[in-house]
Amino acid sequence: MRLQCEVEVVSRLLPTCGLRGRGRGTRALLSLGRPPGRARGGGVYLMVCTARDRVGSRYKVQENIERFFTRFVEEGKATVRLREPAVDVCLSKANASNLKNFLSAVRLAHQGTDIGALPLSALVPAKTSEVEKPKTKMIITSRRDYPLTKNFPYSLEHLQTSYCKLARIDMRVLCLKKLRKLDLSHNHIKQLPATIGDLICLQELNLHDNHLESFSGALCNSTLQKSLQFLDLSQNKIKALPIQFCQLRELVNLKLDDNELIRLPFKIGQLHHLRFLSAARNKLPFLPSDFRKLCLENLDLFGNPFEQPNPLVPNIQLKIPLTLLECAARATVNYRIPYGCHLLPSHLCEDLEVAKTCQCGSACLSSFIQITVTMNLHHVAHTVVLVDNMGGTEAPIICYFCSLDCYSQFLDRYLQSNG
Repeated sequence: MRLQCEVEVVSRLLPTCGLRGRGRGTRALLSLGRPPGRARGGGVYLMVCTARDRVGSRYKVQENIERFFTRFVEEGKATVRLREPAVDVCLSKANASNLKNFLSAVRLAHQGTDIGALPLSALVPAKTSEVEKPKTKMIITSRRDYPLTKNFPYSLEHLQTSYCKLARIDMRVLCLKKLRKLDLSHNHIKQLPATIGDLICLQELNLHDNHLESFSGALCNSTLQKSLQFLDLSQNKIKALPIQFCQLRELVNLKLDDNELIRLPFKIGQLHHLRFLSAARNKLPFLPSDFRKLCLENLDLFGNPFEQPNPLVPNIQLKIPLTLLECAARATVNYRIPYGCHLLPSHLCEDLEVAKTCQCGSACLSSFIQITVTMNLHHVAHTVVLVDNMGGTEAPIICYFCSLDCYSQFLDRYLQSNG
């Protein structure tokens, strides 16, 4: 029986200079069996092989185990304390299920169980591939090299599978719980499975040049909220992003170039960590009002068909008298009332999540005045790529007003400044 894990063999007699040739963090192969050439009545041994010592060191098992330490076995950790020599064999980073089976076999061997009933292995030198450090990075750039019969190494932290003509994300990839960087660029992927959100360590996701038409709201509500920092959705066919997109609040770098976006996320100002944003060559007519809250280092909005703003031609959607729902929403915001589905009706909470905000701070649901005004993009970004070939760095942004009074006050200031 064999087990791959990390091993440290420590002497209890000389703790300061124990057998640390197989020190902490050293990948090892443990084997339980009999030495080759021994008679069938020979004892059972535990053999530890490492990259430095592939021949391995052997330790007698029968009636030689002083104690098993298995408190953290579910985390892939355990210690086997031997009587002779007086050492502790400390195991870590093992598959929990395999570790349990291995320890069970060692315990039976210690108790003198009939050898024929034990899952023994031949005690032979380990292969280099069995004791080398776990593979953390794999780059595949052609369909020919894509593994069809072998699983990906469970230890992968960086996986790139580009130019492989993938029509969907391989379910084997979604089992790689240690992944930090996943590059699926230059494929034919049309849809993202919600289970990508189960990759709890994922920090970078590259989906450049695929056939995506949407980005799932379920992904935005997954564990990606706490981990995802880089997202590349450029060169796809996305027309809009879901309302929940701005729950990905750890995003630092967002690429949306060469899509078919007709609007940016409504609450984009909630992305407080966002520093790099590119949405060039889309179909954006204007920017959302929340765009003012961003604090970027680099911004690229080149090649969008921005409309010419005209604050003197408002889109008036006022409803008089206000509906009860509108009054409730404004009261909730104005009086800073904490809200949630356990406190307020769910439909009111849903409306508040997409409520527009007047410059006076009041909320607007369906009763408002809407205009577009010009904003210099340097107000939100240190470096701005020119918006057009004319050298401009300005773009139209939406403004909302909850009443004629608020709009009139804005109009007076606007006319005075453009006197």
